[in-house]
Amino acid sequence: MSTTKPATRPANPRFSSGPCAKIPGFSLDKLSDAALGRSHRAKVGKDKLKAAIEGTREVLGIPENYKIGIVPASDTGAYEMAMWTMLGERPAEMVAWESFGAGWVTDAVKQLKIEHQVHTAEYGEIVDMASLNYDNDVCFTWNGTTSGVRMPSGDVIPADRKGLTLCDATSAAFAMGLPWDKLDVTTFSWQKVLGGEAAHGILILSPRAVERLENYTPAWPLPKIFRLTKGGKLIDGIFEGATINTPSMLAVEDYLVALDWARSVGGLTGLMARADANAQAVWDFCDANDWIDNLASDPATRSNTSVCLKFTDPAIADPAAFAKAVQKRLEAEGVALDVGSYRDAPAGLRIWCGGTVETADIEAMLPWLDWAYHAELQAQAQAA
Repeated sequence: MSTTKPATRPANPRFSSGPCAKIPGFSLDKLSDAALGRSHRAKVGKDKLKAAIEGTREVLGIPENYKIGIVPASDTGAYEMAMWTMLGERPAEMVAWESFGAGWVTDAVKQLKIEHQVHTAEYGEIVDMASLNYDNDVCFTWNGTTSGVRMPSGDVIPADRKGLTLCDATSAAFAMGLPWDKLDVTTFSWQKVLGGEAAHGILILSPRAVERLENYTPAWPLPKIFRLTKGGKLIDGIFEGATINTPSMLAVEDYLVALDWARSVGGLTGLMARADANAQAVWDFCDANDWIDNLASDPATRSNTSVCLKFTDPAIADPAAFAKAVQKRLEAEGVALDVGSYRDAPAGLRIWCGGTVETADIEAMLPWLDWAYHAELQAQAQAA
């Protein structure tokens, strides 16, 4: 058993799953063109917001007839806006295999109190999406940020569905291929795969979602911050850069810079390849070591962004305490920051592998993980 510290350290030890690592080479100088001290209603502000919307469409390959809006309160705000404005017209299939999906279940069951069916799976597993009734509305996460389990594809979603599909894609957008023809509402936050600043969400609506908004009025009152229609018509300005409330033009500039970087690495294809390479490095490490494994039980559903790991060594007396101790060692050495599992998830580690992370940093960090595991195992044995 070796507890010798590795010689090489990651150049960037930031592996947080949100807010995530900034783009490579980032500096505040890159934001010098931000429209600071200017109204977001002025031409310069509206132009930048419009550029953010159209840049999102370009890089993600979103169809021209889909609406894209920048909305308040990150992905949570975007998803709740969709739920509160569109659900209730028909029963809902509420799907959860991790904590954020469970939050959407709570909204539907305890707050909106709509007719529903709940489908859940344990951390590391996924719901059988083929078994759902797509004549109902279906609410789900594409990638479980806290479980490391993702949809393998959208093949099971029928093209002739009668209900809407509401997809929380916050840790999937810009890292995984999203089948837009199968998604009626899609939300994400740019603080994830592109390493943007927090507090803003993206809401993407298909023509079917717009039709629902314009032809259905929920039974409950809607606060101003959720209202997407006026007089039975979509407020088009929201999807052209006229945001509901005041956005941070500094955060918008940061997103524009990140979109430019995304184009420079090959757009969506390049971003997906970067995430795949990062995740593969971690998976290969797990295959080479019998004391750690991917939390996702099926390789086909393993996330390539929020890679969640579990310690499998039976000699570990207290898995939760052990995982925290390993995390603490890695942070103290400055080689891996914010890699603890989510508070509601099983004990273990969570390593962000989105495209802003360099594969060389993942590869430099993994020997330190091996060191921290053995050092903590030795400390546990000595304390016994």
